Amino acid sequence: MSVATELSRSTLAAEADGRRIPWPHKRNLAHSTWIRHAADAADASSAVAGPSTTMTLEERMATIASVGEEINSAERLEELLGRKAKPRCYDGFEPSGRMHIAQGILKAINVNKLTSSGCEFVFWVADWFALLNNKMGGDLKRIRVVGKYMIEVWKACGMDMTNVKFLWCADSINERPDEYWRMVMDIARSFTISRIKRCGQIMGRSEGDDQPASQIFYPAMQAADIFFLGADICQLGMDQRKVNMLAIDYANKIGVPPPVVVSHHMIMGLTGEKMSKSDPNSAIFMEDDTAAIRKKIKAAFCEIGNIEKNPVLEYCKYIIYPAGVVLTIDGEEFATYDAVEAAFLDGSLHPGALKPAVADAIDSLVEPVRQHFRKDPVARELLKKVQSFKVTK
Repeated sequence: MSVATELSRSTLAAEADGRRIPWPHKRNLAHSTWIRHAADAADASSAVAGPSTTMTLEERMATIASVGEEINSAERLEELLGRKAKPRCYDGFEPSGRMHIAQGILKAINVNKLTSSGCEFVFWVADWFALLNNKMGGDLKRIRVVGKYMIEVWKACGMDMTNVKFLWCADSINERPDEYWRMVMDIARSFTISRIKRCGQIMGRSEGDDQPASQIFYPAMQAADIFFLGADICQLGMDQRKVNMLAIDYANKIGVPPPVVVSHHMIMGLTGEKMSKSDPNSAIFMEDDTAAIRKKIKAAFCEIGNIEKNPVLEYCKYIIYPAGVVLTIDGEEFATYDAVEAAFLDGSLHPGALKPAVADAIDSLVEPVRQHFRKDPVARELLKKVQSFKVTK
């Protein structure tokens, strides 16, 4: 039995849309030439770099699988790891305001897992996308400030930067505009308006929202990013799965290998609903002080015995324990998250006892970031500016 077959039987390796995407046969299509150039360049870079991990294939598969709530697909991931020494992963982020803990600590945990598995990770600083989505009121200068601030957070929160790159969208596209915009146009003409509009969730908007015309540009551009960057693995949240499926379908249409999609879990807000930057009580932010963290966790939704909808338990499962922190509550050490969940489910662990321990654990993870923004003058000035900006949807 192959590693991929074993993984595909677990929830971590579930197919993203319940169907298997076949490995396509390459065709000599003229309009896919520029995509091959990007992929070939990335392959060459990886070949020169050589292996960057001592893990076995099984260990690499398991580590990468632990990042994803869904993987599309485990078979293609195994094939990729078998043929490429240093696969390129990517995530794009809109500079849109202060960074919450899921963007900060959780992202650092996931990136570290991928780079320890021999991958290179590229952050696509999506300044033009933030402009399209009216973040920071559409002020590109402010968007750039926020992007620099977010990079400073990741540097301070435990992310291993050895195999991490930050590429600015506007700068990179302006270096190769003909290649990029031909790709965007080809993707746009390959799908219907209806299919493109279904990807609107990636902009943080629902179908009922008053949609700007940029909704048409955004998904085609985001799909193009994957091929423009030569990405082998798309490591984004579950909220981005529709555009990643669009990219897979496009790759199959033109006969190039589709990306592997590793979609991480979206942590719910502390209120029990969606996490939102516009609601400061829905999340812990990366520079929150100790008092703010304790106040937010104390007020968080944490119904007795409820393990299905419980943001406090989610912080334990996806942030605290993966970061290597072990909770001790009323003198009892809980060595694993499963032990915490079991005790909470049987009633022996009360929310009143769990919450202070979670608050202290989160505070310890955020403290290095607070120290960085206190001590580093450049980081301190960036934070001051970001805090003065109005967050716009």
